[in-house]
Parts: sequence; C-alpha cells; structure tokens
Amino acid sequence: MTTAAATASLVFDGKHQLGEGVLWCRRTQRLLWTDILGAALWCLTPATGVTQSWPMPERLATFALSEDDDRLLLGLASQLAWFRFSDRQIMPICAVEAELPHTRVNDGRCDRFGRFVFGTKNDAADMAACASFYRLNADLTLERLALPPVAISNSICFSPDGHTMYYCDSLARKIHCCDYDTAAGAISNQRLFADLSGQPGEPDGSAIDSQGYLWNAQWGGHRVLRLAPDGSIERVLKVPVAQPSCVAFGGAELDDLYITSARESLSPAALLAEPAAGGLFRHHVADVRGLPEARFGGT
Repeated sequence: MTTAAATASLVFDGKHQLGEGVLWCRRTQRLLWTDILGAALWCLTPATGVTQSWPMPERLATFALSEDDDRLLLGLASQLAWFRFSDRQIMPICAVEAELPHTRVNDGRCDRFGRFVFGTKNDAADMAACASFYRLNADLTLERLALPPVAISNSICFSPDGHTMYYCDSLARKIHCCDYDTAAGAISNQRLFADLSGQPGEPDGSAIDSQGYLWNAQWGGHRVLRLAPDGSIERVLKVPVAQPSCVAFGGAELDDLYITSARESLSPAALLAEPAAGGLFRHHVADVRGLPEARFGGT
C-alpha cells in the first residue's frame, strides 16, 4: 500500500452542502456534478475555468450522460427524468419508490451497455435497510435488482469489461460485487469485495480505472482509496476535507481524479478548520488512466 505524498487540490470552492455524483463528459470536455441538498446541477469547463449551475425542482442525487449531449438523465429524489440543457426543460420518466416516503434516489451509474443502475437511500431517523437497487433499461422500463436491501446505496460502478458490478451499503462499511450478465443484466455470485470496517470513514461514491482498480471516496475519512481487483488497499490519497463523497476521472487524457465533498453535518468548529469543505478537488494521477463514462442508451 502507498500513500500519495500530495493531497488533492481545490478546484472550485462551491461550499456545497452535499456535493456528489461527479461525471466527466469526454465529448464536451466538461465536468458535471450535483449539490444534492442545494437541488442544483453544476458544471465546470476546465479549459476556460467557467462554472455554470442549473436549479432543479427537487434534490438531484445522481445523473447519467446520454447519446444526446443536450440531454441528461436525472436521478431526482423521487423520480427519474430527462433534462435538456438548451431550454432547461425537465421531462419526467417514472417515479421511484413512491410507496416509501422516507427514501430517495441516491448513487447511480450506467453499466457498460447503456443501462442506468442506481440505488436509493433511507432518510428516516432509524436508517433501516429498506432501500434497494434498480435499473432503468434502454426502453425506459424500471426493474428492481435482485440484491439485498440497504440503508444507503453507494459505490455503484462496473469493471472495464462490464461483467462485474460493485455496490455497497455505506453503513455496513463493506463493498460487495457480483457477476453481471451483459446481455440480460442478470445478477449472480454476490460476494464481498472489500471489508473496510476497520478503516476510517464509510465507502461512498466509486469509479473504476483502466486497470480495473476501484477508487472510493471515504466519507468521514479525509481520503480516497484505490482498491486492487482482489479488494486490497493499493493506494491512499489524502483529501483536505473530512467528507469526500464521489470520484470521477476527467481531463483530455482521463488522468485527473476529481473529488466532490460535503459540508453537511459538520460542526461549526470543523467548518472553521476545513473552510474548503463542500468544494470540488482534483488530483493528477500520473501512472493510470480512467475510462470514458458509459452513456445511457435510451431515448
């Protein structure tokens, strides 16, 4: 295991309550992320340094690129919807867990074959494991995946060949994986990938690099982990804030790791000690590249 000598550097001091869901669009060379509690979609164009934001009708938890660069698939708190950049129009697709008023959409990512896989989160005080994982297929049908219920779905990502899906319940501090059928999307051979219960922080958002290693933001841990395919910790990247929340590879060569963070639940003393909490960070990775983000294949 190695520890990065330099910490990630601040790129945008957004002071987001809950920065999350960061993705890089290779076609437009733009970085997109959300402030969930601020109900806003954010965008940075690194070549110009220009940032933009768009208000959302409710909390935006996750999203996915589509084949149309003017259209984004949104995972809003209570529903999936389309967002069109050109006129800011939001077009509903379907409700999610309408029968469970205390849950909301949480983490999500497209599989390697153009389907959107996402999970939900229990916002109730008891934090019971009543949330689930779902898949929106290209024909816009929604199905629940045959995975155990969780309290906080996170770490959804896929191996380079698409045959392995990674996921977790953040409260359990364990990342699991399963075999993922590329044709029908069937799930089998569910197993433990990495037991992080002895580590500081909880597993949050993840991304897979071109070598098949998993990068995971450690909420509450001041760091990002790079996990080898066998689940061992290969690398620790220090982050100058307590609550890194999600990671994505970006830049022209996919060699910059972008990291969102949050101010939510931090005490006044902690905010004084970490004024950059809720900001967007970047770390240049010299020895590995990311993978282009998969796009949702539905229309």
